[in-house]
Amino acid sequence: MNLPNIIDYDFGITAIDAQYHRPGRAAIHLIVEKGVAALIDTGTQFSVPGVMQVLQNKQLAPENIAYVFLTHIHLDHAGGASEFMRLLPNAKLVVHPRGAKYMINPAKLIAGVMAVYGKAEFKRLYGEIFPIDENRVLEAPDKTCIELNGRPLLLLDTPGHARHHYCIFDKRSQSFFTGDTFGVSYRELDVDGLEFVFPTTTPVQFDPDAAHASLERIMSYQPQYAFLTHYSRIGHLPHHALQMHDLIDAFVNIAHQAANTTAERYEFIVQALKDLLCQRLAMHGCTWPPTEIYELLRVDIELNAMGLETWLDQSEKSNKL
Repeated sequence: MNLPNIIDYDFGITAIDAQYHRPGRAAIHLIVEKGVAALIDTGTQFSVPGVMQVLQNKQLAPENIAYVFLTHIHLDHAGGASEFMRLLPNAKLVVHPRGAKYMINPAKLIAGVMAVYGKAEFKRLYGEIFPIDENRVLEAPDKTCIELNGRPLLLLDTPGHARHHYCIFDKRSQSFFTGDTFGVSYRELDVDGLEFVFPTTTPVQFDPDAAHASLERIMSYQPQYAFLTHYSRIGHLPHHALQMHDLIDAFVNIAHQAANTTAERYEFIVQALKDLLCQRLAMHGCTWPPTEIYELLRVDIELNAMGLETWLDQSEKSNKL
């Protein structure tokens, strides 16, 4: 499936491909309300030129971008923030209170990611990340409401994937912009118009109880759609919420099984996640062979395994206290 670089939806919403790893993996969302606009998530520094070209094509001046929202500060969502703030002179950066200091002074954030990937791979994946003037940063505690040219956007604290995560309810479209809280859904896996959604347990703050609670909180607003960063709009939300709850529990069960295995724990989790997702995709109607499924989902599965292993370590440590 060849996805277009942009997808224009109703209510002034556009998905712009962040070109992260591959086309169709990460979306930056643009909301336009009577000539004033906001971006939701930023991709990486390498995502910026494509977005700026889209703004130009839509005849949106950089001065008319009022807000840059970061659902959370993982760098596939926030790595491009400093470059956007340099290019969008009137924009305010809206960040969860737990994440704001890392945008103002990103040294610890950069060091933490470099410790995982190494300096060269960090630069290749994310480019340069610079401090952002604290006077341009708005901290958004739970139930913050921000008006985009008269259009109310309600920000809700939604931990589970990360403690510095919020989701945005747009009453105009009856939709949520969910970052990673409502999981991941790649358009290649749609079958007869029905999407396939699965959780993301990326290190280091996965919390299954909080993830369940955040899903329930989102669904309490009876949204029609969710706009996921990976990848954009999904419907059928009551169905997907049930699937997400079930898969969160299944992922946790895999982690518990790994704690009792004599095999290498990380490899056990990777294989178990691969088997589970292939099984669920077959039930979904996907006819891809497991090798093709794993090729598409390899990065997600490996990151999820890392996150589950970290959660398991933290749980075991907590139980010993």
